[in-house]
Amino acid sequence: MSDSAEPSAKRYDSFAAFYPFYLSEHSDHVCRRLHFAGSTLALVCLVVLIVTRNPGWLLAALLCGYGFAWVGHFAFEKNQPASFRQPLYSFMGDWRMYCQILSGKIAF
Repeated sequence: MSDSAEPSAKRYDSFAAFYPFYLSEHSDHVCRRLHFAGSTLALVCLVVLIVTRNPGWLLAALLCGYGFAWVGHFAFEKNQPASFRQPLYSFMGDWRMYCQILSGKIAF
């Protein structure tokens, strides 16, 4: 099978078309929990960055956000993060999923 035939290799022209694929790449509950934890820690790091004005917290935010997510994908979901293929839509998907977990629309 060629790479272009794989669903994960598809390029999406809109976020609305991308998001169902994004959710399918996050079906494992541990992966979703790691995303949620990493995103929450990233937000905390950004608050600390604003309060302290120490730019090291920006790096910490990126490491928390992406580090937790990538562990979820490689160790539990057994797939490649969507951020490798469509980084903007993936970033948007992270925050939509985060909000949907907070609101109870997606199981935690």
